[in-house]
Amino acid sequence: MKRIFTILSAMVFMLAPFSSEAQRYDSEIFTDVEITSNVVYGFNGTVITIPSTGHIFKQPLTMDVYEPVNDSETERPLVLVFHTGNFLPPVTNGQIAGTKTDSSVVEICTQLARRGFVAAAVEYRDGWNPLAASQPERALGLIQAAYRGIQDGRTAIRYFRKDFENGNQFGIDETRIATWGNGTGGYLVLGLASLDDYLEIINTTNGPGKFLLDLFIGSPADMNPGQDGIPETPMIVPPYHGDINGEVLTIVPDDAFGLPTGDTSVYVNHLGYSNDFDLAINVGGALGDVSWLANQTIPIISVQAAFDIFAPYDDKVLIVPTTGDPIVRVQGLAQIGAIQEASGINQAWKDLNLNDAVTMDAIANSALAPLDNGTTGHPYFEGSFPWIKPLNSNGIDEGVVINWWDPSALSPPILPDFPNGVPWNALPHPSGGTFHDQGLALNEGMSAEKARANIAEVMAYVIPRACITLDLGCISVGLDEIKLADNLVSVAPNPALGFITVTADGNEELNRIEIYNMDGKLMTSISDIYQSHKTIQLNNQAPGMYIMKVYLENGFVTKKLMLK
Repeated sequence: MKRIFTILSAMVFMLAPFSSEAQRYDSEIFTDVEITSNVVYGFNGTVITIPSTGHIFKQPLTMDVYEPVNDSETERPLVLVFHTGNFLPPVTNGQIAGTKTDSSVVEICTQLARRGFVAAAVEYRDGWNPLAASQPERALGLIQAAYRGIQDGRTAIRYFRKDFENGNQFGIDETRIATWGNGTGGYLVLGLASLDDYLEIINTTNGPGKFLLDLFIGSPADMNPGQDGIPETPMIVPPYHGDINGEVLTIVPDDAFGLPTGDTSVYVNHLGYSNDFDLAINVGGALGDVSWLANQTIPIISVQAAFDIFAPYDDKVLIVPTTGDPIVRVQGLAQIGAIQEASGINQAWKDLNLNDAVTMDAIANSALAPLDNGTTGHPYFEGSFPWIKPLNSNGIDEGVVINWWDPSALSPPILPDFPNGVPWNALPHPSGGTFHDQGLALNEGMSAEKARANIAEVMAYVIPRACITLDLGCISVGLDEIKLADNLVSVAPNPALGFITVTADGNEELNRIEIYNMDGKLMTSISDIYQSHKTIQLNNQAPGMYIMKVYLENGFVTKKLMLK
């Protein structure tokens, strides 16, 4: 079905270096959005039914497609958006999220459509056991769930390519496709961008052999039970789990891996169409193994909380959120960004010399982000946005908060006791209190306004880089501006109370100083200074974090400023 969705109010976010004239893709130029709901993009075997039925069921794979209304363009860039949810359904996953209708997914897809993109909110298969008794069993469950998600993501891409050839009902440009993942969807998207060879699952480097099990003596084909202390059985075996793209019909040969003999685990969808896409965007999540980026061809825009308590920012063992039990070692933004910097795949973004407020924030946050080797900070990796916000009143880093909910809304049906669901503010949570209470622990002051402000900040970072990678012609920045070394300018005191003094290196002169708040709004601008230092009174500014852009003769320096 199709319906029209009108945004009654829009968050306006200023990007300092962009043209003030609204233009397609970098601005929301459409008012109404048309949504085609529950488009079936394929079928695949779901294991989530095995505990209750003893069998794998054939699951329809669905998505909601968002398009701008009254758009004259007939071939538009496509963004596939994958939701969070720990590869489990809402309630079962302990969250008030985990579907294609999550508030964050709806908001992101709507904003993209209002800019002129086509956006698809894509469902994918759930199912694994985070409460398994041992660490290898938990790692097995998670990598198999991620593998199924990658198969489904590539099925969705092939669906659009097939549809493009057969009428192009959604008006996409098959040569400009991006993927976007929130939370768990970030793991999926990073896998889509990096994992293109089955052997990469076996030959991991961080750590080695982490997706192997010590289950059999001899080869996996021997199927002889017994352990010899050497992991040699892959956690993914194509005759049971299908090929990496989900293009080979797979019927389970026997009951290994807990799969029922004779059941179909993978169905073939849209064979003969390309799985390729052009850009990956992850907001949260992490990478299964950095070795998967060895032959990277798809650039990645990463946004991740630098002190993320669930998804490792650098290189750590992922844990089960509710129990703290270890699952598997994974790598986050610090590793992904460093590899992209070394490979040069982010060079097109570096050549832009972007200097908007959000990029300056990403640069400043890179110096504050933690590393696991005892040091603090790392160089800024263009395309990688370390997300750092003040801790909430409980001293918790909330991560990249982009969801909100109605506390009195009903949860999904909880059969058989509550076939109609239970209000989130009355549904008991396994960790104590209600689901609403637990949600507020990581989203203090939860509101649509809070989430939309964060989404606006993410969009401000993503859109100019997407414009370049997808060749959309929608960016107009001052390419002649050059970012200079931070040590050419000092600011004191910092934190400040009432005033600051900005000082240039002895061989430099200050030309202009601009101060932005964290929403990208220009708060103070002082021009025609032409001296080595300048004292600025800031008594009229609210306490909080600000970004300074200090212009010298040959470029600019950015500084983060804290006002008490």
